[in-house]
Amino acid sequence: MHRGFRYFAFLLLTAALATPVGLKAIPQYGQEREEHDRDEHRYYDSDHRDYHNWDDREDRAYRRWLDERHEAYREFRKLKHKEQQEYWRWRHEHEEHEEHEHQHQ
Repeated sequence: MHRGFRYFAFLLLTAALATPVGLKAIPQYGQEREEHDRDEHRYYDSDHRDYHNWDDREDRAYRRWLDERHEAYREFRKLKHKEQQEYWRWRHEHEEHEEHEHQHQ
């Protein structure tokens, strides 16, 4: 029995030491998702050489752009690069108008 206890103790100790290492290797869903969202929600507009954060306000403008074009909703990140550039061009043309609307709310 003494030999069985030593074997069990060895397994228990090995498991206890390996657990923190194993848990560290598993990506945390919330953290991974947050980093993914952060990366996904910032876009570079190469024509205007600026960045745009994708937030609720940008999403509303994007949906308005799709509506004006009579197009069904598609995730912006799935658009072809040319279509994304068309959106940013439209977006820069309509920024003043949006800021004016935002001030009167």
